[in-house]
Amino acid sequence: MSDARLTALAIDALRRGWPIAIHGAGGTLALLPIETADPVRLAAFDPSSQAPVLLSAGRAVTLKLANQLAAAAPDTPVLVERAPWLDFATATALADPQLDLGTPLKGPFRAIPVAQAEAAGAALSLARIAGMLPAFFAVADGSAALTITPADIACHEDAARLTIATHARLPVAGAEQAEIYAFRTPEMPGEHVALVIGTPDGRPPLVRLHSECLTGDVLGSLKCDCGPQLDAAIAAIQASGWGILLYLRQEGRGIGLINKLRAYALQDQGFDTVDANTRLGFAVDSRNFAVAARMLTLLGQDQVRLLTNNPEKVAQLEAAGVAVVERVPHVLPSNPHNAQYLATKRDRTGHQF
Repeated sequence: MSDARLTALAIDALRRGWPIAIHGAGGTLALLPIETADPVRLAAFDPSSQAPVLLSAGRAVTLKLANQLAAAAPDTPVLVERAPWLDFATATALADPQLDLGTPLKGPFRAIPVAQAEAAGAALSLARIAGMLPAFFAVADGSAALTITPADIACHEDAARLTIATHARLPVAGAEQAEIYAFRTPEMPGEHVALVIGTPDGRPPLVRLHSECLTGDVLGSLKCDCGPQLDAAIAAIQASGWGILLYLRQEGRGIGLINKLRAYALQDQGFDTVDANTRLGFAVDSRNFAVAARMLTLLGQDQVRLLTNNPEKVAQLEAAGVAVVERVPHVLPSNPHNAQYLATKRDRTGHQF
């Protein structure tokens, strides 16, 4: 039986730079996270200096490894053979595309077959959930103090386990008649919240799914439109009579704050938001809106008017049992700093303005 608690322990271990093991259908991999470990821990983990480096297929493409048979399949884990020059510093450069311009890689690097494909794929998924670079030193059939399975990772944030923790009155600028509801699952360290504005009147509420954006919501970043969208959503819901703002803890389209800032650094090198995410080894959009559907269900709403330009939000809500009776566009003016960002959302991620 899968156990999401083990995944929470594994995430904590990875963030501390400790090794874990994942047991899958093809065998077991012991894994040391490159981002949070160090040369001393690598020496203890792999005293013979034989452990290859596990990377995402997206990162392998950037490193020109995809022309090798063992790295040619899209969206599959890639193992890079350990060569004498592949020390911890070189592995860090392999893992982090921010360093590409400033770190000449020695090479050549050779991709080798991944016998433990299920465990390797689960390791990359676990790194993404942890908000870390998907890159490890990997030892086949190795052991670690903590061993988990892919099934443990798959149930990490189960929307069905989401519950309302508490609620309170919260007048906010632009909507003085409002209540805030906090939601959580046993596994997640952060809480999702809902701001219910106005009084339900029998009509489907106007709903906005807003993903957390520290830089835009709090610091006023001009690189995105998140802060203005948040303010405009509250105003639109207030004007509609009643509705719900869901504030989802899915920073950076689900890759976390640190990786979002890494993506910003890549954007400064000329990559758009889509290519920056994939160069880091992440999906274009890693968010899961099943959690939002569960929040709405717990609030007693199974039909909504959705304030969004993103068809994927509509699709995921409806797949989770919440009917979207109307999609209401949410369009705001651009500025010189986010014009390219908005164009990318329109042209490459299907947003409808």
